This record gives sequence, structure tokens and C-alpha cells, in this order.
Amino acid sequence: MDEFGVYAVFGVNGPPQRLLSAEGSCRVAVAVPPSVRQVVLFSCGPWGDRICVNAELNDAERVPITIGKLTPYNKCLSWEQWEEETWTDSVTLNVTLEGGNLGKANWSEPQLILAVKEYTPKDTVAPFAPRELNGKRKRERVAEEELDEGMETKRGEEENVCPNGGLEKTTPVRKVRGQTKGSQKLFTSRGDINKTKGANGAGEAQGIVGRTPPQSAARTKSRQAKTPTQTALLVSPSGRWGQTLCPIDAQTAILIGGQGARMQFCKDPMWKLCTEDMSWVAAETLAEGPTPEARIGHTAIYDPDSKRIFVFGGSKNKKWFNDVHILDTQSWKWTMVEAQGKVPPLAYHSCSMFRGELFVLGGVFPRPNPEPDGCSDSLYIFDPHLSIWYEPIVTGDKPSPRSGHSACVMQERKIYVFGGWDTPVCYNDMYTLDLGLMEFSAVKTTGKAPSPRSWHGSAVLSDTKFMIHGGYNGNNALSDTFIFDTDTNCWTEVTLPQLSVPRAGHSIITMETAGRHYFSGEAEDVEMDAGSISRTLLVFGGGDNEGNFYSDLTTVTVEELLAAI
Repeated sequence: MDEFGVYAVFGVNGPPQRLLSAEGSCRVAVAVPPSVRQVVLFSCGPWGDRICVNAELNDAERVPITIGKLTPYNKCLSWEQWEEETWTDSVTLNVTLEGGNLGKANWSEPQLILAVKEYTPKDTVAPFAPRELNGKRKRERVAEEELDEGMETKRGEEENVCPNGGLEKTTPVRKVRGQTKGSQKLFTSRGDINKTKGANGAGEAQGIVGRTPPQSAARTKSRQAKTPTQTALLVSPSGRWGQTLCPIDAQTAILIGGQGARMQFCKDPMWKLCTEDMSWVAAETLAEGPTPEARIGHTAIYDPDSKRIFVFGGSKNKKWFNDVHILDTQSWKWTMVEAQGKVPPLAYHSCSMFRGELFVLGGVFPRPNPEPDGCSDSLYIFDPHLSIWYEPIVTGDKPSPRSGHSACVMQERKIYVFGGWDTPVCYNDMYTLDLGLMEFSAVKTTGKAPSPRSWHGSAVLSDTKFMIHGGYNGNNALSDTFIFDTDTNCWTEVTLPQLSVPRAGHSIITMETAGRHYFSGEAEDVEMDAGSISRTLLVFGGGDNEGNFYSDLTTVTVEELLAAI
């Protein structure tokens, strides 16, 4: 099979059947036999200029049951009937090729209706009538039908409520192994620790908002917002944990969300950081459109090609989110995506950007009362171009279910996953996901490894090195720092006075800083020469599990970090 082709297997005993070929039609529809309960779709041969293959399983009303995509990097999809409640006896598989031979295709021709071998329909619904493909599917009808179904579902006394729960159903991976320790302070506020049902806030943290750690002499210069609409008295963010800090260019990063003292969600949820003078500007009213609801444990990641920030998931008290919000940093406008496909509500997951797609791994998902919330070991991918979620087929040694872990993309080849926890177990193991083979593997490391932890910060320092700092071990916040070398698979602990404060749920990013900037140590602040350009590590916020929530901004040059190895 040297030439490109797309094949399908219907049922566990069915032979592979070619649906698309290099010179054939770019669109086909296949009536799935009523006896078939599994469908596998895969490609074979060189992709060439082809972009992707879009696949839909539709019911008799042409409403998508599930949706997926083949790409040169994800070459196989599978569906099983037990996963899809609306999978009936009249299901059609629609396959469409994008790229490659599209220039030769006549898009006005009807779809080719194929009959599956050894399939003789009797009293089943006829397959689709030939129709044109207009490139867009109206989703209003689907959303209305699903919303009506969701309205009929009685939520009752559910402990955790997902705002999109009426639209998308999740399948729990497995139960967690235990309950949260009663001694936890800061982290009783997270959605993952809602397992202590009915505690009535007994473990609320009574911390100081905006506290700067006494051990750090971090210098944070601030200024009032210049726009007339900014009337808040705050000139810098309040103390918080569970937020995201997302760089969008060499001088700017965006802070979103978080939770502060007394388990209160921050009333100043969005800030813009200018690294030219390390100043903050309140940014919530700078952007148009519907802003994301306050939350913690979400992810925010920037796509430099489209210049957009993608915010996914998180939790707020008893609410859980699986929504996708997009901030266009050029127009400064928020939009909420009406995504197709299925993804559960997740918090404290990891999200990595690779070739324009979001790779979401692990995280906490809700279960109805009185069951404890569960951790996921699944990988979900979001395609912003098609606004769809899909689950790729992955092989190898997959990480166990976990949340609060870190994930670093190294050289656009592998995602390195470290740590996390699934109550009551904390991890310090390392896994990689090969982005070409979609294969997980455990990493055998050398050197002094970090102790087990979750909610640590991580950042890529170079092509072969990334660091982790701080975190939470189930009892205390941590202050240590480690650097991992992907060439040697070796851990090295480094000690810097700037990174001596125990904290967890903080944000760490690296940025190129031009002009004057400051980094703080136990001694005086050191000012670098004007006009110099350096890559700088920035650490913001977090908490110490003793009731303190930080708003300090600590910086240290990447060169100083690497020199400490």
C-alpha cells in the first residue's frame, strides 16, 4: 500500500475497506450495518499535501453523534456504540478529505453512497440522499435539541455542576483512591478537594490578600491604567493561586482568574503585565465580548500564529467547566466557542499547543454526590480551525490518572509530563508523549529527582532543559527548584535566593525582556543595563498553605538559572 488511502473497519471481525484513494472522490458516506458496534477509521500511505480527513458519525436525522479527524500525526480513530447514547441502528459514516487533490474535486457533485460489504439492510432507514457539502454545518438545531434534552434532566442535589453538562456527557475514568486530608488549608478550596462533602467551609484559609513573601525582596513597580474606563484603585493584582499567566509577545503577558483569601474568587480577574517596566494594567474592561466566568484550575495558552489566547476548563465552587473561550489579542475581543465533539469538564489539567491544536491531558472531573471527584488519564485534542474535540489513539506506557501535573513541549517533538496527584497519592514520575508517533513512554531519570508534588510551576529554559519550582506534597508547600536535561535525562537541583519562598498554584513563564528590568534577591535589587536583552523567568502569585496568597512578581534571568547547574 504505497499510495494514500483511507480505510474503515466495521466491527471486530470486519475486513478493512477502502473509502478514499489518491485519485478517487474526496467525499464518501457509508451506511453502518445495524449489527456493527465498533468502527475504526485509519489512513495508510504518504499524506503528501493533504491536510486532514474529517469524519462524522451521523444519525438518521443527519445530526452528528460524534466527530473526529485524521491528520498526518493522528492516523487512526475509533468509536464504540456504548460510548454514544444516540448511536442507533441507522448510523452513517461521512468522510471528507481536505487538501491534496481538492483542486481536482468537483464540490458540486453529490457524496458517494457506499454499501458496506456483506450488509443487506432490511427494515432500516435509508442512507442520506445525495446533497451538496457547503463547508459549514448549522449548529443551532443541534444545540437546541441537546439543550432541550438537558432541561429534562433533573440536576437535583448534585454536588458538582458543569455549566455545559446538558450538552456533553462525560465517562468517568475511575474512582480516586481516598479522601483529602483534613489538615489541608489552602487546597481545600480547589475543585479537586470538593471530596470533603458538607464541610461548610471549616477549612477556609484566612490569609492576607496580596501578601509579599517576607523572604523575598521582589520589586514590583505598578502604574494606574491609562484608559478612562479603568476606575479600580488596585494598581497590581490581588493575591491569588490557581490563575494563569500567558505571554503574548516579548513585552506583554495576560493574567486570568485565580482565587484568594477566604476562598473568594478574585474580583480583579484579568490583568496585563508590561515587562518593559514590570507594571500592571487592569485589563478586564479593555476587552469586548463575554468574558470567562471566574474560575481556578483552568489553562490559558497563546497561539502565536492566530494571536489568540485559548482558555479551557477550570472550576468555581460547585461548577465545573468544559468551555473554550478565545481572546483575540489584536481586536481585544472575547468569544466563546460552540465546539463539537466531547470533552469532560476538567480542572488542574495540562494544556499544550502543538501545530495549532490544544493537547489537554489529565485533570479532575466531577462526580455526583457522594462520590469523590475523579482524575483522568485521557488525552483530548481541540482543533480551533474546525472547532471540534477529538480523542486520538495513543500507544505505549500511559501516565496514571492525575491532576496538578506539569507538561512541557520540547523542540516541537515531545511533551514531558511530570508529577501531579490522584488523592491520596502524589507523583514524581516522568512521561513523554512522542508527538509524531503519539506514543507515551516512561522516562528513566538520573540525578536527584524532585520529591512527589503537584501544583508546581514549570517553564522551558532552552531546547534541552526545563525547570520545575515549588508545588504541594499533600502536606506543605515547597520551595525547591530542579532543572531537567532532556539529552541526559538527568535532574539537577539548583538553589537561588529569588526562588526560596514555599508556594504552590503559582504561575511561571519565560519572556524576552528588553531594556531595564529587575530581579530580586536577599540582597539589594539588581538593575540590568538599559538596552540589554535577556530571557527572564517570571514567577507570580501562589499560596503557602498557611493562609497566605501572594501577589509578588519575582524575576530571575534564565542565564543565572542555567549557570547554577
